[in-house]
Amino acid sequence: MFELAAKTFVYALEAYAALGLLFAAVFVVAGVQRLDSGAVGARIGFRLLMLPGAVALWPMLLCRWLRGQREPPVERTPHRVVKQP
Repeated sequence: MFELAAKTFVYALEAYAALGLLFAAVFVVAGVQRLDSGAVGARIGFRLLMLPGAVALWPMLLCRWLRGQREPPVERTPHRVVKQP
């Protein structure tokens, strides 16, 4: 029973990574400049640095890309929310 659960977990992890790699290959070529204006005209070094993160976070990036969000969201941390006198 434990072996079946472990194999299922590993297969799911492999599928997630494979889908992430496919998505990331397309995303670093065509998608990153659509989500972040600072990435327009970025060179290959920047795109290679983006690849591991895009593989790991592909569901979130795919949702943002499909929704058409242009800029990264603004942080809503307490130090940004405090009103200045």
